[in-house]
Amino acid sequence: MPQSIEVKVAIPYTPYWITVHLVKILPVMRLSVSLSMTSGDTCLSVVSAAYASPVHGNASCKHGENGSLPLPLIEKFSERFSAPNKSGLPVGFLKSCTAPALHFCRHSSKLQRVNPRKKSHSTKHGAYAAAGVNIDLGDSLKSRLPEMVRGTRRPEVLGAIGGFGGLFALDTKKYRRPVLVSSVDGVGTKLKVAVAMNKHDTIGQCLVNHCVNDIAVLGAKPLFFLDYIGMGKLAPHVFDGIITGLATACAKTGCALIGGETAQMPGMYAEGEYDLVGCIVGVVEKDGAIDGSRIKPGDAVVGLASTGLHTNGYSLARRILFAQMRARLDDYSSELGCTFGEELLKVHRNYWPIIRKIREPRAAIRNSLHGIAHITSGGFRDNIPRVLPKNCRAVIHRGTWNVPPIFRLLQAGGGVGDEEMHCVFNMGIGMTLIVDARSVAAIQKTAAKCGVKSYLIGEIRKGKSDVQIENGSL
Repeated sequence: MPQSIEVKVAIPYTPYWITVHLVKILPVMRLSVSLSMTSGDTCLSVVSAAYASPVHGNASCKHGENGSLPLPLIEKFSERFSAPNKSGLPVGFLKSCTAPALHFCRHSSKLQRVNPRKKSHSTKHGAYAAAGVNIDLGDSLKSRLPEMVRGTRRPEVLGAIGGFGGLFALDTKKYRRPVLVSSVDGVGTKLKVAVAMNKHDTIGQCLVNHCVNDIAVLGAKPLFFLDYIGMGKLAPHVFDGIITGLATACAKTGCALIGGETAQMPGMYAEGEYDLVGCIVGVVEKDGAIDGSRIKPGDAVVGLASTGLHTNGYSLARRILFAQMRARLDDYSSELGCTFGEELLKVHRNYWPIIRKIREPRAAIRNSLHGIAHITSGGFRDNIPRVLPKNCRAVIHRGTWNVPPIFRLLQAGGGVGDEEMHCVFNMGIGMTLIVDARSVAAIQKTAAKCGVKSYLIGEIRKGKSDVQIENGSL
């Protein structure tokens, strides 16, 4: 009986979509690709001649394993799809949008004959599965979680993962007046890059590190983490990649991954897309919390280098790179020293090791840290004032740190002004430490030992609680 796969790919920032349709009628296959508008008009259609199935041993086709599409055919289609069309879209752009769908068909066309009279091994959830929710697959994936998160376990964790709630027995004997610190966050449209690249093992690390930094600014030690994953349809390799990333980052920072939620919601997300959210809880001594109250005029502002965009500004970055500059994720940039996709998926840096080292009981500089700001959405202007007393102004000096190439590329490619760049992106500084001016050298030495570059980028002056960005060095 005929078996088929259809994949639709929306082209960003345009009213077009690409449809790839594979029909398998043994012993042959037939593949068609079309470019259409949301109105239904077809701008271009390319249909393959039927070709022999590997089941019948036509070695000349050089098929993929188990009946997948042959790579030469995919390359041929990419060329044929460059034919003139009514859309006016650039040829290279069309080819880059078509490739993911073709490759999806290549790896998803391993269809088997199914006897419609043979009942499924499990009919218990047949109606729910028909509605798009696969409980059996969900249970199978979750059964692997205990082993996947084993490396994050701490002595305070009670019971196994998978219960209604995660249990964590805080050892209050280690603290005089412990205060729990919590935060919840996501990674924004960086998820779209992960989906387009089909690389999901770093996005979980970004989420954990972002959340760790958010409580680290208060001096809080991470204790445990919970995640939420929302998908239209469960994809095992995506799920495993996300959990691997979460567990890797949690293990590195000493934070237990004690639970989470994976929701299957058919119709909520575009094909292949998902949402990811994390919640973290940490602890700090009440009299040791870094709340900014000790910040005073004369303090210095030390900037800790970021790895790139981290998890903010991706909506603007994607628009500039892919809609305005017509770049592709797999394009290599000599300026960046990597592909655009690799640059955009660089892991959000975790700054907790630096803060922990500065605050060690025997460290001479343990009391020199007066305030910390995690530079996320809103840049310097929105984040530094969150920790400033009412009578203090932060003055940041442009040119005192190395701005990574990605920001210069985005500014030039998008025609974005300096003011807006500093309001949207971190500009190469992922965290600012407001410290006693006499301890700057020691602070920078500590950051260097943790493998992070740091810069003296500003100072605190008397004035209203805001940020002033000036040109020139200190």
